Amino acid sequence: MEVFLARQPIFDKNLKVCAYELLFRSSLDNYFSHPSRDHASSKVIADSFLLFDLESLTGGEKAFINVTADVLLKEFALLLPQKLTVLEILENVEPDDAVLAACRELKKTGYLLALDDFVYEDKYRPFVDLADYIKVDFLESDMNRNRDLVRQFGHKDIKFLAEKVETKEVLDKALSIGYEYFQGFFFSKPVIISNRDVSPYKLHYLKVLQEIHKPDMDFVQLETIVKKDVSMSYKLLRYINSPFFGTRFQIHSIQQALMLLGEKEIRKWATLIALATMADNKPVELVVHAIIRANICEALAAKAGKPDQAQDLFLMGMFSLIDAIMDRPLDDILRDVPIAPGLKDALLGKTNWHRKILDVVLNHEKADWKAFSECCAELNIAEDEFPKIYIDAIKWAQGSFSNEALGS
Repeated sequence: MEVFLARQPIFDKNLKVCAYELLFRSSLDNYFSHPSRDHASSKVIADSFLLFDLESLTGGEKAFINVTADVLLKEFALLLPQKLTVLEILENVEPDDAVLAACRELKKTGYLLALDDFVYEDKYRPFVDLADYIKVDFLESDMNRNRDLVRQFGHKDIKFLAEKVETKEVLDKALSIGYEYFQGFFFSKPVIISNRDVSPYKLHYLKVLQEIHKPDMDFVQLETIVKKDVSMSYKLLRYINSPFFGTRFQIHSIQQALMLLGEKEIRKWATLIALATMADNKPVELVVHAIIRANICEALAAKAGKPDQAQDLFLMGMFSLIDAIMDRPLDDILRDVPIAPGLKDALLGKTNWHRKILDVVLNHEKADWKAFSECCAELNIAEDEFPKIYIDAIKWAQGSFSNEALGS
């Protein structure tokens, strides 16, 4: 049986990734759409972790794992590594004697416990006494109630995590009332600023993107641009001479490095460097997220029967977060970058073949398994091939964002 998963980052107050929540779908015909998630097979969720390298999935950070009453009572949680796991008790789990006894044993063993989508009632007080994290849904809940939770239990050694934080404004509010950890798509949405407030170095790298994405790349002009940018020149030579790229001889010139990379790899590498540099005041996860999208989109080209579109789809994935990186409206940015019209339309939300590929990725990120499955079916993409594509994309992104790959 194939197991599907998605991961969502959890940030600390410095906007550094400190954990990921892993979300599972147990089979092709199970979207966890039943009103009670206990209806889903608990054992499948636990067994899933035997199929994946948890440390690779999270980059060594902690993994928040949803657990049902069955997982707790049948001790499936003990299959999970203590140092990497936070057991997230779902909101529909009742704190009866058996469940509480199981939680106490897990705590003694060294596991951390989180309460998911928490809304306080007196009956949940025993859970609070055992909790290391309390997760609160900021999309649905009242802000005053969210503040009261911190006031009521903030004296305990409990960390408060705001989830479904969709905007920077909500993030700032959560910070102001005492929440320390955050989960949601706030980091991938732009805070729009005026053109005159865009820093010169971001505009410089936007010009780099304009040059490398011209239909007929001018290597002489590109060499001139790279040579004028000391940082980019250094990173290019570091990259081409690093074990990550794997050359067998030393490269000593910008021209030599560019010719060795070739047009396709230059576009990939330079786009990565440009986005990473422009995002230096953003969470690192934002660029990692873009790289993962890019690799999945590229891999899906062949699966959807159009391998010749792989390079375009890679760029679409990379550019899908550029508005959040530059804090400018997406249509303004794309007006200045000469990418294919079909890609621009897809990025702006217009329905076409390219957009359908992006929708596969976006629905997977949100763990909207029903929409994900429908998109795959429409494109004739075999769902059972997707888990490997996803894991490979995560590994590639982690490697691409290493010091060697970035030349830093």
